[in-house]
Amino acid sequence: MHYRRLGRSGLQVSELSLGSWVTYHNQVDAAGAREMMAAAYDAGVNFFDNAEAYAMGRSEEVMGSALRALQWPRLSYIVSTKFFWGLDREGNTVNRRDTLNRKYLQHAIDGSLKRFGLDHIDLVYCHRADPNTPIEETVWAMSDMITRGKALYWGTSEWPAADIRAAWDIAERHHLHKPLMEQPQYHLFHRKRVEEEYARLYADIGLGLTTWSPLASGLLTGKYKAGIPGDSRGAMKTMAFLEASLTDPAKNAAVAELEGIAAALGCQVAQLAIAWAAKNPHVSTVITGASRPSQLQSNLGAVDVIDKLTPEVLARIDDISRPLAK
Repeated sequence: MHYRRLGRSGLQVSELSLGSWVTYHNQVDAAGAREMMAAAYDAGVNFFDNAEAYAMGRSEEVMGSALRALQWPRLSYIVSTKFFWGLDREGNTVNRRDTLNRKYLQHAIDGSLKRFGLDHIDLVYCHRADPNTPIEETVWAMSDMITRGKALYWGTSEWPAADIRAAWDIAERHHLHKPLMEQPQYHLFHRKRVEEEYARLYADIGLGLTTWSPLASGLLTGKYKAGIPGDSRGAMKTMAFLEASLTDPAKNAAVAELEGIAAALGCQVAQLAIAWAAKNPHVSTVITGASRPSQLQSNLGAVDVIDKLTPEVLARIDDISRPLAK
């Protein structure tokens, strides 16, 4: 495992990290999370990603339980969470959902700290942009969160480049803590935001990336070429919105072609896809997910593939995937 600076900070994150979306509480209980987090940590992973909205807060509880059982030195691992949607989805408390206003953010960080059982969270993200709250209000609230010691660094997830730039400029103007990192979706079929929209932000403001969905929700494993397996993520009712993409004939045909490249490199197509995302020099870490230890070990094997991605291999991958990318 190699480590990379998160943006222009001095924080070093493992090039592969472990996330909890969909899996924790839904597919993985506290014991399973503990087992896989321990295996990932032993392999050199130091970043574990989460969000308030994952399983309505229960994902944070599962990870917090695992961290208490593992008893790692606090300096040795990095934990994240994200805020926007809130947990009160049934009530009429408008300041508890779909917002980045100061009131919500102050409650959100306290709730996450309690669920994790931690006194601070390393990375906090604004999970989506909020068109109904002035960016300046959000920037002040996130900066205050850091000043009060409840978080160490803050960033965004799936924000437009213009909003990231505006937030950074506000922080610069008022001498506040600046947004350091963005967490975008990034895989072979979803790349324009990372490669084009954010292009100027890397040099201009030192934006770091902690990318998610390197396997396109499983499409890039090859498991969906013959339909949706009953035990897969795509078969979950909550993931029904992915069905059209997972069964897309053109994309699955491309995956079959990529399998040939992977075989020539002595790896699986999933490892090839993860390594491809990690090969981007602007990516600080690639967040992977797993519902069982065998998946985790396979994903971690991608670290041995990164250096095999020569310019020639990358060009062949581009020829297959880029025409289908958005």
